[in-house]
Amino acid sequence: MNDMEGQALLQASGALLEGHFLLSSGRHSDKYIEKFRILEQPWLTERFAREIAGKFHGEGINLVAGLLNGGVLVAHEVAKILQCRFVFPERVSGSLEFRRGFHVKLGAKVLVVEDVLTTGGSVKELIKLLQGLGAQISGVACLVQRGEPELNIPLFSVVKLPLKTYSADNCPLCASGIQLEKRGSS
Repeated sequence: MNDMEGQALLQASGALLEGHFLLSSGRHSDKYIEKFRILEQPWLTERFAREIAGKFHGEGINLVAGLLNGGVLVAHEVAKILQCRFVFPERVSGSLEFRRGFHVKLGAKVLVVEDVLTTGGSVKELIKLLQGLGAQISGVACLVQRGEPELNIPLFSVVKLPLKTYSADNCPLCASGIQLEKRGSS
């Protein structure tokens, strides 16, 4: 799947929205990715997950780690396709940690999977946690990359969709009087 095909799937599923949106970073954008329009359709989630698994097939990945909320669903699908274990951390007192009996073996070859990647803040935190447990991070993968995070680890995105963002005090959408919409959980 190339970026145009991926963007077409995002639009057809209702995941790519246009308007005036408040992002979790506090910045404004004219586009928003509503990832749950993809994730509510398991066959579509699997299609994106197959793209990720295909990229990392044969690299000896033996663990896939994903972040809550949407990343966990994609990571699970990728692990199923790669036929390896899957784990996810939880946030406890502001920090990520593995619970529920999840463990990471020393030297595990890990693929970190996220749904939508912008700054990579949570992914960086997960990488640090995994490396602290002695894991080797083989790569990071996401459904949609909308920013340019500095990860120093190979990054694969099914769809690269750079979004224009604006500070609240310098937003042409605000200046045009377009209603600001806050979506998402943060």
